[in-house]
Amino acid sequence: MGSVLSLVIPALIPALADGLRGVFSRLTGGAGAKPQTVEEQIKLMAAENERLKALAELDKPAENISLWVADLRASFRYIAGGLIILGAVSTLYAPVAQDVQEAVWNLAGSVFAFLFGDRMYLKFKR
Repeated sequence: MGSVLSLVIPALIPALADGLRGVFSRLTGGAGAKPQTVEEQIKLMAAENERLKALAELDKPAENISLWVADLRASFRYIAGGLIILGAVSTLYAPVAQDVQEAVWNLAGSVFAFLFGDRMYLKFKR
């Protein structure tokens, strides 16, 4: 049961933080860190747009590589995450030391939060 909790809790932390922020916002009557004017909102949207452009530029493959290489490069994080999760599950069936098993399951918890945390957070945020 402890290993399941170590997988689920990291994915729920953003939703819990958002809930706490909402409670404090209701208690204090404040809007939190929301922009106060339309101009501030426009500046925040422009900054977010520039940040996303920079991330897209970093993630863009070179011009002269094969399509399968670009696809493999784009899916590497998910392949590595799947391998880590498979490695963690294999520690349930293979005889390994308890500290090694805990370390691998902690890695798998981080991967689980990476793969499913944003989706769960967006679902809870609605």
